[in-house]
Amino acid sequence: MKEVRTRFAPSPTGYMHIGNLRTAIYEYLIAKSQGGKFLLRIEDTDQARFVEGAIEVILKTLSIVGLKYDEGPDIGGPFGPYVQSQRKSIYKDYADKLVKLEGAYYCFCSKERLESSKKNNDSTSDPFKHMCHCKNLSVSEVSEKLKSNEPYVIRQRIPEGGTTSFHDLVYGTVTVENSELDEGVLLKSDGLPTYNFANVVDDHLMEITHVVRGSEYLSSTPKYNLLYTAFGWDIPEYIHLPPIMKTAEKKLSKREGDASFEDFISKGYLPEAIVNYIVLLGWNPGSNEEFFSLQELEKSFNTEGLSKSPAIFDLNKLKWMNGEYLRRLSLEDFNALALPYYKQVLDSKMDFKKISALLQKRTEILSEIPEKVDFLNSLPDYDIMLYVHKKMKTDVANSLNNLRAAKEAMSTIETWDLANIEENLANLISKLEVKNGQVLWPLRTALSGLESSPGGALELAELLGKTETLRRIEVGISKLTNTAS
Repeated sequence: MKEVRTRFAPSPTGYMHIGNLRTAIYEYLIAKSQGGKFLLRIEDTDQARFVEGAIEVILKTLSIVGLKYDEGPDIGGPFGPYVQSQRKSIYKDYADKLVKLEGAYYCFCSKERLESSKKNNDSTSDPFKHMCHCKNLSVSEVSEKLKSNEPYVIRQRIPEGGTTSFHDLVYGTVTVENSELDEGVLLKSDGLPTYNFANVVDDHLMEITHVVRGSEYLSSTPKYNLLYTAFGWDIPEYIHLPPIMKTAEKKLSKREGDASFEDFISKGYLPEAIVNYIVLLGWNPGSNEEFFSLQELEKSFNTEGLSKSPAIFDLNKLKWMNGEYLRRLSLEDFNALALPYYKQVLDSKMDFKKISALLQKRTEILSEIPEKVDFLNSLPDYDIMLYVHKKMKTDVANSLNNLRAAKEAMSTIETWDLANIEENLANLISKLEVKNGQVLWPLRTALSGLESSPGGALELAELLGKTETLRRIEVGISKLTNTAS
């Protein structure tokens, strides 16, 4: 059986779009689930769109998410180079060979003629097709023009009639009328290939068995197959993916301000959660299971689960999944991830691990942490109505009385730890003959100044220390006293 070989072939044009990453993940899983090879190839023939540093972004992204490629630009392999701009001579040789095989022809049309053709086409609603007379030139006429060093491109020769069909593992059989296909440029005048030509040559030479790309390439695939056929090469398996949508009508797009992979990482999403969520955007595992490690996916992934329906990117679902991943971490691992965020707003003397114990179950994204804990650094100005809680049966009057009692009782604690704080307040509540909430709610409000906080009154008091706890209670008493008077 032929070894499965897939490739991720991004263009170095900047960020890693979520759709690009999904393609990479599927390519990787198709190979690894069948014991095959996964390659990385950089498609940089469109130098006008090249962005400095973009290749490094690609390499870094694949490393972060754990997609280890078997061959690539930085590690080499038997079919290198793996950067298209370094394969220029290869494309020229194959383009000339294709001309001899009558799958392509030399086009000497000037820019002026091309522009004139486009202007004439503007009056119709049909897509522009270059009607080139160069394909009818005799061998001697072509030879003469080449000897005269006339500028040229090499165009694909499309059969004038009939249809071209191919089978896609997601969309089934797709058939296109050859008359609808444009005889596009394969090799530009500067000697660089277009994407349409380079990807076919490279996929053949690198022995790629499965090609995964977006459904927008469905209409172009017949042109690729005509190239394969002209060369007499085996045609790979095709897997075209539907788009990832922001809404039912709108695609996810960085241009529209939608987040890239790097954006999600900088916001505090875990790579494992992002990969898990993206995999499910267009793939059904055949069960109700939603959580998969990359290693589990390498074993369970199959192309039968791929859907041809567009997937809606639900940010709330990603946040929920990320929160679940955070909760499944050990306390030590969560604390290590949270540490840089704590240091943005908190004094280094704080017991970060105790904060993590309170925060881990209440955090969905790591970047939320500073706003969740900055009250520990300084008490925010808060509305006195926070003390009024119907369920806890607290109002301004009883909150004031109970805060005064709490301050007096807590000032007697000698060893300030959670156990002693809990015992002290339990005795106070028993003495006052009130419900727990009538003491703990006002106390928690005074210590946090927030409607909700990562911990209750006892935990916050321990974290803040005796001096700061008593000071904040006094602030609360002052606020309540001014209101009561």
